Amino acid sequence: MSEVTTAEYNEDGKYLRKVRSFVLREGRLTKGQAQAMEQQWPTMGLEYSAEAIDLEAVFGNSSPVVLEIGFGMGASLVEMAKAAPEQNFIGIEVHKPGVGACLADAAAANVTNLKVFHHDAVEVLEQTIADASLDRVQLFFPDPWHKKRHHKRRIVQPEFAELIKRKLKVGGVFHLATDWENYSEHMLEVMSAAPGYKNLSTTGDFVERPEHRPLTKFEARGHRLGHGVWDLMFERTE
Repeated sequence: MSEVTTAEYNEDGKYLRKVRSFVLREGRLTKGQAQAMEQQWPTMGLEYSAEAIDLEAVFGNSSPVVLEIGFGMGASLVEMAKAAPEQNFIGIEVHKPGVGACLADAAAANVTNLKVFHHDAVEVLEQTIADASLDRVQLFFPDPWHKKRHHKRRIVQPEFAELIKRKLKVGGVFHLATDWENYSEHMLEVMSAAPGYKNLSTTGDFVERPEHRPLTKFEARGHRLGHGVWDLMFERTE
């Protein structure tokens, strides 16, 4: 197992320190996931590096690049990549069974425009992704840390918004989604105050789910039960 560090902030979003936040666990992989890791990682896997990688060299083209933070089991990410072959996709996930499942699904769907990291997203963004290289960054349903005393652990903080802005091209978009209303309000507050962004909502708050974000089974069930989902899209303007 390897420890992964990321940042911790106080309630005001002020940077405190680097903390150990995740452990890259082997987890219990299914036979199919383990086989996918063995067979697909050499072509689809990306290794964390302390130096920025050349995305054109990685994908063999200069197509727009979409990066998703924390893709879970990867089903929606694979669906997005398959639906948009004219774009390149990068996924980052710390949970190895999720990485294996994503690779297995991508191989089964003959998806070739997807690469994945098995590492902490903040470290990958800080070190391995070049500035102004991404066309869209996606953060869908991150851990809401719903207890107030845990809000400082939420990934969406002012410094994180600044990090994402650096990695986006001017005109690139940060797309966030959550099914926790309190977190959606927190996201809106942080992103509205972040310099160099423009809210793409015509009402100054949230947007309708765009077609490129698949409706998950969990989300569809939530809709039937009357649960809300909030999407936010902010464009880098400078």
